[in-house]
This record gives sequence, structure tokens and C-alpha cells, in this order.
Amino acid sequence: MDPNVQRALNDKLYDKRKVGALELERLIREHVASKDYAKVEAILDQLCNEYAYAVHQPHARNGGLIGLAAAAIALGSELARYLEVIVPPVLACFTDQDARVRYYACEAMYNIAKVAKGEILVYFNHIFDALCKLGADSELSVKNGAELLDRLIKDIVSESAATYVSVLEQPPGYGDDKDGHDERTDLPTAFSLKRFIPLLRDRIFALNPFTRTFLVGWIILLDSIPDLELVTFLPEFLGGLLRFLSDPNRDVHVATQGCLDKFLNEIKRIARVKKGIAESKKSKGDGKRKREDSIDSGSVRLAHEEGDELDSDTANEDDDASSEDDWVPGQDVQINYKAILEILTATLDSPLGTSPSRSLTNPQRPLIKTAEEDGLLESLRWIVEFLDICPEEVLPFTPKILAHLLPAMASGVESIRQAAGRVNTSLMDYVVSLSDEADLGTMQPPSRIPTMPVPSGDRQDGNASTRASLSSSRELEIRSPTPAQGRTVARTPTPALPAPDPQADLDYAAAVNSLTLLFLNDHEATRVAALTWLIMLHRKAPRKVLAFNDGTFPALLKTLSDPAEAVVTKDLQLLSQISRNSEDDYFSNFMVNLLQLFSTDRKLLETRGNLIIRQLCMSLSAERIYRTLADCIEKEEDVEFASIMVQNLNNNLITAPELSELRKRLRNLETKDGQTFFVTLFRSWCYNAVATFSLCLLAQAYEQAYNLLQIFAELEMTVNILIQIDKLVQLLESPVFTYLRLQLLEPEKYPHLYKCLYGLLMLLPQSSAFAALKNRLNSVSSIGYLHIAPRPNVTMPSASNFDRPNRLKGREDGIIRWNELLEKFRTVQDRARRLQRIGADMDDGPFGGGDLRLGDGMLEPKGPKEGPSRAPPVPVKDPPAPTPPAQKPRSGLGRQFGRLGGAVSGRGKRAQQ
Repeated sequence: MDPNVQRALNDKLYDKRKVGALELERLIREHVASKDYAKVEAILDQLCNEYAYAVHQPHARNGGLIGLAAAAIALGSELARYLEVIVPPVLACFTDQDARVRYYACEAMYNIAKVAKGEILVYFNHIFDALCKLGADSELSVKNGAELLDRLIKDIVSESAATYVSVLEQPPGYGDDKDGHDERTDLPTAFSLKRFIPLLRDRIFALNPFTRTFLVGWIILLDSIPDLELVTFLPEFLGGLLRFLSDPNRDVHVATQGCLDKFLNEIKRIARVKKGIAESKKSKGDGKRKREDSIDSGSVRLAHEEGDELDSDTANEDDDASSEDDWVPGQDVQINYKAILEILTATLDSPLGTSPSRSLTNPQRPLIKTAEEDGLLESLRWIVEFLDICPEEVLPFTPKILAHLLPAMASGVESIRQAAGRVNTSLMDYVVSLSDEADLGTMQPPSRIPTMPVPSGDRQDGNASTRASLSSSRELEIRSPTPAQGRTVARTPTPALPAPDPQADLDYAAAVNSLTLLFLNDHEATRVAALTWLIMLHRKAPRKVLAFNDGTFPALLKTLSDPAEAVVTKDLQLLSQISRNSEDDYFSNFMVNLLQLFSTDRKLLETRGNLIIRQLCMSLSAERIYRTLADCIEKEEDVEFASIMVQNLNNNLITAPELSELRKRLRNLETKDGQTFFVTLFRSWCYNAVATFSLCLLAQAYEQAYNLLQIFAELEMTVNILIQIDKLVQLLESPVFTYLRLQLLEPEKYPHLYKCLYGLLMLLPQSSAFAALKNRLNSVSSIGYLHIAPRPNVTMPSASNFDRPNRLKGREDGIIRWNELLEKFRTVQDRARRLQRIGADMDDGPFGGGDLRLGDGMLEPKGPKEGPSRAPPVPVKDPPAPTPPAQKPRSGLGRQFGRLGGAVSGRGKRAQQ
């Protein structure tokens, strides 16, 4: 360079440097005009090495930058071959410590790019990386300069990125060749999206809001260029975009949301295009087959008519081929749904995905949607859209989605809870629609012939017809070509051959495992939703979902202890469904495990025992349940637990509306089934004396009940037994025993009924129950005494023939061996009494023990033993029958015992007064 130009470029004043740059521009123009390229290269070398790379001389660097810009302007159309010399020093100045150098670097690059236009795209990655950093620069002037350069680069990219080929890559005569349009497709473009994506993937994790805004702006721009198809690379940066939604800067959030909306709409548009093309090909294939059939059927026609038909068909085929060649934007774009879904499910699994549960457990946290939860909300929105676009792609991710979706359904944020509910509903509907073909794929060869529903004999599920009806509404939907299925249909035009199923089957084991783990969730809604899913999955594929030897069944049993009644109800529904569709061994194991659970968790038996038994009886055969439980209880070693369990079962048998049919069956001992059922219950009911007695009353076996009372005299009348008798007396006044009370009017037909009830009266101390029963018997006493009193002049039939001759045919036929049942009762009670005596050191008995006292109708712990044994005294006089308003609905037996030692006699005196 001329020494004057060198001095001007090295000056500290901008105006002098500008004068020197203008002079340098004139000189280079002259050299280019004379084609003295060696001089040009020497000048550029000097500008780079002595000025632009002069690190510790800011004025020299500024002069070098303005000189390089002037050289670029002077070179004009020849600039492309010198860019590799001019651009690197300018890029190096972007990182200078001096803000003025960084600003002048932006100015120089702006001028270079304005001249180079499409050629600058060769260095797009470097420029983009520099702008990404300069956008967050602390100096406002530098940020403004970078913004101007960014606008220019965006204009160049929008105009040339998809098609521009660098002149350095063009073969000779490229512009003049008529076939250059065809060659262009084989030449590399200056801008490469594949080279740019790795840089974008690295920068997408930036935290600076200005950088994030810069990145979102470029992503939107590149996506708007049709030929680039940025959506193909969406998985590379989608995770970072979802994180942008949590940025506290509102501008970043709004820009990112708009960007994600555009991508989702584009995916939906592409899916519609592909589905339309697939349907069009399918309809054309069907039309072609119809034409072929019509030709075959018309082969007997005249030759000239057949020739005309063939000509028309050939023309139609040509039209079809030409229409298939028509290109529709988006038809060749490949969307990686699997990779996108992996990112969406990972977002559900991230700390953002767990925030809804924290909103419930932290009462100090306001129940409003925060910025951190926008990522979760957006992921849920995409998943529900994908279930409409490509549900077959979502299916393999079902276990992972469920693990994080169901907890979100219990979120304290209304928008997240609603979004999770929509995803849950859509996903469940799709899984339900898959049942018939997908589940049978492993059992029989796949077939597309519409022969559904499958015969119920191939399934263990008793509700096969129900499942068929659920899936029938979606049969056409299953067979309709989805984006993935449409391509398969096009490849298999012959309907006789089974088409391969493009849908991946649901991983039932993983889904069940995910749902089982949700039993431990803190929120009731999540646990109920998990059980609802298990019920649906088991209804669809019972053999794939649950097995007795896996960990799911114990978890279901443990869930019976759940504090939420809705959860227990759903759990019982699932257990009933499993048992209904399983073999007897499985059902027996279920009953054994249920008894073990009750044995170890007495609180569960006390609080939920009745609910569990009634729900199971509603869903399953009540007789089957009672028979199986009776068989299990008969083998029970724990006499105390067996007595408690029998008491609970007996109370439900008498009072539960769900067991009304079972009670009718018990009252019908004429049939063999009724007799065997009675014997089965009797043998296990022997663990509880009062329950056995009430069973005989329920079955109208009054003679057997009276015989039991004779054995009662040998038993120790504990407080527990007396309380049970007290409750039984109250039950006798209930509608269940209406028939028994009416039978008191027929003493000649039911003589032992009077003996049973008077026997109960003799066992009871004077209490409210005693008064109620006595009052009832007094109302028919005159009738009863007439027939119970001995009649020496009348020949009485034998007891067995006198008491219900038609109902005790079992005694004659030998089906019910009444004496053996009595002996069984005596044996079991003797065993219980022996075990009670063995434990006398720890428990001195219910009447004088140091650890028990009698409260209001129940046993309660008390302090040390005081005074003599508290056996109930025998009253001298019967108290007058109390008036009905004075009677209390609950048993007052415990209260009467608690006031022994004068309380009863004192109350009798007051009553007489």
C-alpha cells in the first residue's frame, strides 16, 4: 500500500481512516481493472497481518477492518475468490476486548456481506456463532451493530440459502448450460442445514435471554424457508426450546411459544398431506381392481367393445400416473416422531414434570401456573396432538407417559390438570380401540379380513362381548389408513395376503409396572386413575397383564388398606375382574391371601372388612366367595381370628342387601345345593357360637339351633358372646327375620323356634335386648304355651318329623348329618376353650381380667384388676318391659355389665316405683 494510505489507516481519528480507506478502494479498483491480482493479494496480506491481526494496537485493527471492507467493495464480482482471506480476520475482531473494535468488525462484515451476498453463506456458521455472542454484548453500540448485521444475513439467507451455489463450486459454463437446472441439484449449496444443526444444538442451551431471542428468531426464519425443511431436524433442538418456555423474560416466552405453535401446525399439515395421498392411492387402487373385474366379467362381449374398454382403461391409467407425479408440498418430508416423543416424555420426567405434585404437597405455594410449568403444559399439548396425528407412534411410549401423566392429573394447577386429563382420555381411547387385533397378534396369524369380534371362547375374559362393543365403534378407525398405515396399504394391493401391521404393540409388562408404582402416589386421583388403567388393560388382555406370581397382585391386596374409599372400590373392581377371568386355583389363592391380609392387618378388617366383602359379592358370585372363604376358615389355625372373621361374614350375610339371594338360597334346604352350602358354612361357622346359631335361624333349622343352645350351656358365657347375642336379638327385629317372627304364629309347625328364642332369653342378662325379646315373646306367649305344654292324651309325632317335615328331609336322606355337625361344633368350641385357658396367664378372662373392662357395648383396656370376679348376677325379678321410645337402637349390654354390683337391682327398684 502507499505510505500515505498506511498512515491514514493507522490514525486514531475515524475520518482520516475513512479517507485512507477510500483511497485504498480506488487503488484496488485499478488493480482489478488491470487484472493485477498479485498486487491485490499483497495488499490484502498487508491489511490482514499488519493491521487486522495487530492485537494490541486498536487503531491499527480499526484501520485494517475499514480497509478490508473497502477492498471488498472494490473487488465487486471478484470478491468470492478472496473471501477466505478477508473474512477470517474480521471474525477474529468480533472477540476483541475493545468494544470499538467489535463495533467496527460488525460494520466491516456488514459491508462485506452486502457485496458478497450469497457467497457469504459459505461462512454462515462462523458469522452466526459470532452474532450469537454479540447479541448479548454489554455495549449497546455493539449490540446495535450486531442487530444490523443480523438483519442483513437473514435477508441473504431468506433469498439464497435454499438454492445458491458458490461460484467456486460451479463447473465451467454452469450459468450458460441449458441443463444447468438439473446440475444444480448435484452441487453443494453455500448454506448447509446439516452443517448448521450441530452448532444450533450446542447454542440452544444458552441462558441469556437476548441469545435465546436471537436463536428463536433464526429458527423461525429457517423454518419459513420451504425448501430447507427445518422440521426434519426438530428433535435436535426441541428440548432446548421447551426449556425456553421457563425463561422469566416474557419476550422469550412469547417468541418460543409462537415458534412451537408453528412447528406443531406444520407437523399436522404434513400428516394431513401424507394421509390424503395414501387415501388417494388406496382409492385409485380399488378403482383399478374394480375395472379389472369389470373387464373379466365382460370378456364374453364383442372384440371391438372389449378393445374400446381397454383403450379407456389405458387412458385412465395414464391419468392416474400423471396425477401421482404431481408434487404436493410436504409429501416427502420425514418427521422423526419417535425422537420427538422421546424428548416430550423426557420433559415429563424432568423436574418440570414433577412440579404439579409439589404444588399439592406445599400449601404455601399458590395454586397458579408458574413459568416452570409451561414446559410440561406444552409437552402434554404436543402428546395429545400426536395421539391424533400418529397414535401408533405414541403407543410404545405409553408406560413412560403414564408414569408421569397420572401424577399430573392431581396437579393443583387447573390448566395442567385439564391438559393431563385430555391426554389420558385420548390415550385410553386409542388403547381401547387397539384391543381386538393387537392383542390377538401373538395368539393367531394376523389377518386384515374383518371377522371381528373374535369368539369369546378364545379369551378368558368373561366380558368379551363388552370389549367387542367398546372396540366396534373404532373398527373402521383401526382399518383406516393412518400416516404410517397408508403406505402399507399402497404396497399391498392384493387383499388376499395379510398386510404387515405397522403398529407396535403395547408393552403390557412395562405399563403394568408403571401403574403399580403409582399406587404409592400421595394423591387419590392418581391412584384411582392408575387402577382405572389396570382395569381397562386387564379387560383387554388378561393373560398379558397380571399373573399371580408377579408383584402386581400383592400390591393390589395391599391397596385394600388405602385410606381413600374410591381407591379401595376400584381395587376391588380390578381384583374381582381378575378372579372372574381366572381359574378356581387363582380365585382360591386370592381368598387365602385376602384372609392373610385381614389376619395381619386387623385394623383393615375392622374398618374396611365389610366394604371389601360386599364389593366382592357385588362383582363376583357371592356363593362362590362364601364357599371359598368358609373352606379357608375351616383350616385356620388362629381360632381368635377365625371367630372374628366368621362374625364379620355372618353379619354381612344377614344384613347386606347384596346377599339377599344368598339368604333365600339358605332358606331353601330342600335342594341338594342348598344343603351342601349350609353344611359348608356350618363347619367353618363353628368357630363362632352365636354366628352358628344365627346361621341355623337363617336356614330355618330351628331344631339344630335348639340343640346348639344345649351346648351353649357347656360354654363359658364371655362378654363377647353375650354382646353378640345382644346384637342378634336386635337383628331379629329387622326386616331380614320377618319370616321368623311370622312363624311364631304357627307354634304347631315350628315348636323349636319358641325354644330357641326362650333359650336366648335365658342366656341374656336383663338388658334392653332382654326386654325387647321378652316383649316380642309375650305378644305371642298364649299361642306358644298352648302348643309347647305337654299333652298326655295326644300322641305327638317325633321331633324330627314334627319340625318342618318337608325342610329336614336331609336328616332322612342322610345329606345333612346333623349329629356330625353338632359334634363338629362341640369339638371346635372345646379347642377354642383350651386355647383360651392356655393364654390365661396373659389374660385372666373377660369378666375379671386385669387387661379388659366392659364399656358401652364393647371391650376396652382397663387398669389393674379390682375386686372379685364380675360374673353377671341372676336377677330375682324381671324388670317390666320398657316402652318402645325408651329402647335404644344400639346394644346396651356392655353398659349393663359395666354397672354390675347393684346397678341392675337399683334400676329395678326405680322402675317399680
